Amino acid sequence: MEPGKAAAGAAQAAKFVEEEEGATHRLIGPVAMLITVLAVVMSLFHLYAAYGIVPANTLRPVHVGFVLVLSFLSFPIIARLRDRIGWWDWVLAAISAASIGYIIAGGDALADRATSPNHADLVVGVVLILLVLEAVRRASGWIMPAVVLAFIAYAMLGSWLPPPWTHRGYDVFRLVGHMVLTLEGIFGPAVDVSSTLIILFTIFGAFLAQSGAGKYFIDFSVALMGRRRNGAGRSVVLASFLLGGVSGSGVATTVTLGSVAYPMLSKAGYGKNNAGGLLAAGGLGAIMCPPVMGAAAFLIAEFLKTSYLDVVMMAIIPACLYYMSLFLMVEFDGRKFGAAEAVARTESYASLLRRGAHYFLPLVAIVVLLLVGFSPVMAVFWATVVAFAASFIRRESALVPRKLVAALAAGSTGVLNVAATCAAAGVIVGVVTLTGLGLKFSAIVVGFAGGSLFLTAVYTALVVWVVGLAVPVTASYIICAVIAAPALVHVGVPDYAAHMFVFYYAVLSEVSPPTALSPFAAAAITGGDPYKTTLQSWKYTLPAFLVPFMFVLDPAGVGLLLKGTLWQTVLTVATAAVGIVALAAGVQGWFLRATTRIERYLLIASGLLLVYPGAITDGLGLVLIAVVAIGQKLRRELAA
Repeated sequence: MEPGKAAAGAAQAAKFVEEEEGATHRLIGPVAMLITVLAVVMSLFHLYAAYGIVPANTLRPVHVGFVLVLSFLSFPIIARLRDRIGWWDWVLAAISAASIGYIIAGGDALADRATSPNHADLVVGVVLILLVLEAVRRASGWIMPAVVLAFIAYAMLGSWLPPPWTHRGYDVFRLVGHMVLTLEGIFGPAVDVSSTLIILFTIFGAFLAQSGAGKYFIDFSVALMGRRRNGAGRSVVLASFLLGGVSGSGVATTVTLGSVAYPMLSKAGYGKNNAGGLLAAGGLGAIMCPPVMGAAAFLIAEFLKTSYLDVVMMAIIPACLYYMSLFLMVEFDGRKFGAAEAVARTESYASLLRRGAHYFLPLVAIVVLLLVGFSPVMAVFWATVVAFAASFIRRESALVPRKLVAALAAGSTGVLNVAATCAAAGVIVGVVTLTGLGLKFSAIVVGFAGGSLFLTAVYTALVVWVVGLAVPVTASYIICAVIAAPALVHVGVPDYAAHMFVFYYAVLSEVSPPTALSPFAAAAITGGDPYKTTLQSWKYTLPAFLVPFMFVLDPAGVGLLLKGTLWQTVLTVATAAVGIVALAAGVQGWFLRATTRIERYLLIASGLLLVYPGAITDGLGLVLIAVVAIGQKLRRELAA
C-alpha cells in the first residue's frame, strides 16, 4: 500500500476505534491537564476501593459520577464541535456532579422511599436518567439511547399494550424510584461490574500497554511462527491470541495487529479482503479469550451470581476451539493458495523470550491468584501491582512517572464507553425486573418453538444476532441476558450454558453490519471492501460459532464448559475438535488435498453431525470424515 493510502487507512481505522470507544476531544493545555487529573483520580479511587472497603451505595454513584463528568468533558456534543469544550459541557458536568452528590448524601433514606419518591427525588432522578442517555449517546451513538427510551415507554404504557405484552404500567414516580433510588436500575448489576471489575481490568491492560507489552507480543509471535511457510497467517493468529488475552477489545486488537501485520500478509499472498477478514477474526477472539475477555464476561459472573474464575474456566475450551478453528482456516488457506514465507529474519524467539519474559508475569499472576482463591477484584489489583513492579526489570519497559500517569489516565478514559453503556443498560434491566418482561419474552420464544430445544436455541441465537446488529457486544449481552436467556433456561438448559450461549452470539455483533466495527477497521487498514471483508471474517469464524450449540442441545455438551464428568468433557472436546477440523476443511475446500464438491458437502455434514452432541450423530460424523480422508488418500496414491 502506498504511504498516502496507508496513512488514510490508519486514520479511517482510528475512526472505527472511536465508534466503539467514543471520539474524544484532542486537547492541550490546562483543560487537557484537568481531564488527565480527573482520570488519574478516578483510577486511584477504584484501586483504593479494590483494596479498601467502599459501600456499594457510595462506590456505584461515585463511579457513575466520574463517568458522566469525564464523558461530558471528553466526548463532543456533535462531531463538528470536536476539540473544544463548550459552556454546555461544563454545565452538564456540573449538573452530573450535583446529581450524584444528592444521591450519595441521601444514603439509605433514598432507598427507603424508593416506592414513593418526593418531588426533589423525581427531579434529580429524571435529570440523572437524561444525563446517562446523553453520555451514552456521545460515547456510542443514538441507537442505545433509543433502545433505552423504548424500554421506558414499555414500562409506562404497559396497560395499553396487547397481550401477551400487557402489564399494569408504572407512573414516572415509581419508575424513577426504581431506576435511581435503588441498586436495581442505573446503579444495578451492570454498574456494579463496571465499578469493580471492568475498570480494574482496563487499568491492568493500560499498565501492560504503557510498558510495551502489545508490541512485544506481536514481535514474539512473528519470531516464533513467522519463519516458515504460511508463517504470516500463523503469526496473526498467535499475536491476536496474546494481545486479546489482555485487551478484551476486538476493534483495538484488530487495529493494533493490522497496522503491523498487513504488509506481512500482503507479501505472503493474502488479498486485501482476505487479510482484513483474518485480522478481524483474530481481533474478535479478544472478546472471548481469558483471562481478561470482554466486558460482557464480567457481567456473566454477576448475572449468574458466580465467581469470575468460573466464567474464565467455562471460556477456556471454547476459546481454544475458536483459535484452533482460526489456525486451521489459515493452514488450509496456505495450502490452497501456496502462501509464501513473508517474514524477514528477525531476532530469535528464544532471545525475545529472554528479553521480555517479564511481560508474561502479570498474566501468570492473575491466573494463579484466581486459582488459589483470591477474588477477581483482588486478583486483578495484585496483578496490576505485579505489572508495575515487573516493568522495572528492563529500562525500556519501566513505568516511570510519565508512563504511570498515562496508564492511570488511560485506565479511566478507556472505560468510559463501556461504563456509560452499563449505566444505560441498567435502565433496561430495571424495566425487565419491574415488569417481568423476561418471562413474557421467553414464553413467546418457547411458544414459537413449540417447546423444541433445538428451535428455541435457533430462535434465541437469531434474537441475539439481530440485537447485535444495532448495539455493541456489552449492550447486546445485557439486553439478551434478561430477555432471551430465560427462554433457554425454560426448556431445560442450565443457566450458565444459556448465558455463555448468549455471550458467544452477542460477540457476533463485532462482525455483523451495520456495527461490524472490526472488519470495517481491518478494511480501512488493508484498503479492501468493508462488506467483502466482513464476509471473509464470517468465513474464518463460521466453524467456531457452531460450537455454542454443543453446550445447549445435549446435557453432555456442557463438558465444553468444564462442567459434568471427566469422560463427558474429554469426549465432547474431542468430537468438537474433529468437527471443527471437518467444518474448516469443508468451508475452505481443502483437507489432505483440494476437495471435490461432493467431499466439501461430506465434510460440512460431518462437522455439523459432530457438533450436534449424541453418540449416533458423532458416529455418522466420524464415518463421513473417514470416507473423505480415505478417498483423498487413494486419489493421491493414484495420482502418484
